[in-house]
Amino acid sequence: MGYYNSSSPQPSDEVYDLICIGFGPSSLAIAIAIQEMIPESRRPKVLFLERQQQFIWHSGMLLPGSKMQISFIKDLATLRDPRSEFTFLNYLKEKNRLLDFINLGTFLPLREEYNDYMQWCASKFDDVVSYGETVTLVEPIKANSADRVNQFLVHSKVGGIEERRLAKHVVVAVGGRPLLPKPLPSYHPRIVHSSQYSSRVPQALSDANGAYRIAVIGAGQSAAEVFSDVSAKYPNANTTLFIRGDALKPSDDSPFVNEIFNPSATDKFFRTPAEERQAQLVENRATNYSVVRLELIERIYHDLYVQRLRDPSGKSWKLNIQNHSEITGFNDISDKSVSLRMAHRDNGVDSVQTHEFDLVIVATGYARDMHKELLAPAKELLSDPEVERFPVGRDYRVQFGEGKVSADAGVYLQGCNETTHGLSDTLLSVLAVRAGEVVDSIFKPTSIGNGANGHSNGHAAKVPAKKVESYSNGNGHNGVTSNGYH
Repeated sequence: MGYYNSSSPQPSDEVYDLICIGFGPSSLAIAIAIQEMIPESRRPKVLFLERQQQFIWHSGMLLPGSKMQISFIKDLATLRDPRSEFTFLNYLKEKNRLLDFINLGTFLPLREEYNDYMQWCASKFDDVVSYGETVTLVEPIKANSADRVNQFLVHSKVGGIEERRLAKHVVVAVGGRPLLPKPLPSYHPRIVHSSQYSSRVPQALSDANGAYRIAVIGAGQSAAEVFSDVSAKYPNANTTLFIRGDALKPSDDSPFVNEIFNPSATDKFFRTPAEERQAQLVENRATNYSVVRLELIERIYHDLYVQRLRDPSGKSWKLNIQNHSEITGFNDISDKSVSLRMAHRDNGVDSVQTHEFDLVIVATGYARDMHKELLAPAKELLSDPEVERFPVGRDYRVQFGEGKVSADAGVYLQGCNETTHGLSDTLLSVLAVRAGEVVDSIFKPTSIGNGANGHSNGHAAKVPAKKVESYSNGNGHNGVTSNGYH
């Protein structure tokens, strides 16, 4: 299965119909949509570039027993085509677990099972994915001195060796960049973002029985999961969860509220004036930000209650939640411990305290801005190059200035359009339908150049610089490197 005929020749300046930067759930859904929406005789030349060595979804948070927060029906295909071979139900059938899953009586699979489902889907596209490849830059190209940009040159690195490929269309789906509170350094051996929890915590805390001092920062689902999991793994540690608000609050997944994640809600949100969109995002934050599933809140409350039952004095408590707390300073004591200066408010009284920890785990979310660095050379193609965000249309296509990019070429953004497409933009809920919209937007009948002419094996020959004319913005963007989360 795939888009290429491996026996076909590879021209030195081969042009892809589409290169997707990142091969996470968004791009995987696009791969599936292409496979199912475009007849084999017109199958485009497509390549997916992925930084990781294999497909894996949120590896740092695949915690034992953790469940999905959305229905399995919102998988990579069902909402677009329930008859697709890539549905979660078909995956269960292929794995001989369909009846067993039905007997569970749940719509929420284990997170590790959903990761396995996506890996099962991804394995069917190995011939069009290049793993272990980090994209560093996307340059607009004017071929044959044309007036308009009609191709894009995608720069990437594999083991320190640079590769360059031409594409008519580029989809940027690189996910989020781990976000840490400002006082904290971008890297320290004793500070771990939740995205690296599973791999880095065992390295930092090697003794499961150690009397460590652990801080968890954050009030959302990831913070609560980490707080619960790390305290179970290190029962003799003193673990404190620091939150800015009053208490852990439950996520609102009630039926009427959940309709904001319907694919049709994206149309309505996009047509709404910008000021109203922002108000709606604030109003509905309780569906996704700084909230926790009620089941987990109740489990944590139960654990705190049991230790209160056993020791009313609190002297032996291993778990604590410190509310109304915010990091205001950081001090590097050694490679074994750090101290945090925390501002606290208690009964209207403000205070500042310094706490020393053997490990600080930060679960404060992600910044969705990595596309800006990759697309820096293309910013001068915008009508207003000074604008903060790359403007996108309803079909997720970047809106470049009139007449600057050919109609049969373009750049599409995935997972960074919350302000225009709603809260579901960074979530799994709309992936199946969104992928179909992107594929439909890109691959109209006139868009596919060589679809019927035989295809390469997915690893294009490197493009010599002399073969193309770069669109130069004069700012030396060739030196820009990615943050490595592709």
